[in-house]
Amino acid sequence: MNIVFSRDSQVRVMENIVANTEKYFGQFCSLLAAYTRKTARLRDKADQLVKQLIDFANSENPELRATMRGFAEDLAKVQDYRQAQVERLETKVVNPLKLYGAQIKQTRAEIKKFKHVQNHEIKQLEKLEKLRQKSPSDQQMIGQAETRVQRAAVDSSRTTLHLEETVDAFQRQKLKDLQKFFCDFVTIEMVFHAKAVEVYSSAFQTLEKYDLERDLLDFRAKMQGVYGHYDTRLLANTNPSPSVLQFLASQGTLQVQLSRANEDPEHPHANHGRFSLCEWVVKGQPAHCVCGQGGHLMLPGQSL
Repeated sequence: MNIVFSRDSQVRVMENIVANTEKYFGQFCSLLAAYTRKTARLRDKADQLVKQLIDFANSENPELRATMRGFAEDLAKVQDYRQAQVERLETKVVNPLKLYGAQIKQTRAEIKKFKHVQNHEIKQLEKLEKLRQKSPSDQQMIGQAETRVQRAAVDSSRTTLHLEETVDAFQRQKLKDLQKFFCDFVTIEMVFHAKAVEVYSSAFQTLEKYDLERDLLDFRAKMQGVYGHYDTRLLANTNPSPSVLQFLASQGTLQVQLSRANEDPEHPHANHGRFSLCEWVVKGQPAHCVCGQGGHLMLPGQSL
């Protein structure tokens, strides 16, 4: 009888191991699946940010446009790495944890089978004890009962040995899988972050190289060209970029009326053969600038 109670205690330990595995592996699976889904949502939001950056860049001056496009491209690369991260997490971590339920179910079935054999042994022992108390002189009945008890004990011992091997293998596989799952998780995270740091470094350099002053010069030239608020005083070393000239040409019709200032000696721009640009019309708005010697057009901000 003591052997039976010892086996019962052993089974309770095995049941606790399986129940503990089912509880925590289930929680790991749920949390890591949620982690993967949130990472995928972060990828989606970053893709939206990339799209907005490109739309914004297309509405800005060339200098800022090039910078924002470069930054958006780097950010898009990071999302490609994040997509690979999501796929690897699903394949190497989440899905194997989901399949672990089948192993737990199989081990539970083995424990249930052993408990059935154990209960049969206990019942045979109880019948033998009752028979000894009720008919102590009936040796034939007692002998048959003892034989049944011995058979039940043999079955129970064999089943116990099989169960021990099953639970031992289950525990070994559980520890091995747990190690692999989280090693894979850490490896996936390290690969992603290493690649992301590399690309973010490139993005940082792109933003650092942005020439704010050049962009402001383009902006100011564009504002003056659109609204006609030109200062006829020449600006030293402030040539507008070719993109600005192209922009101004596309915004309206340039009308140049030249007159020789030396025809009127009293003219404030008289300079014996130098020309002055009388009128520049952009979108119907007059503006003034200077025309150089020989009739060459000089835009505001260019040296004569």
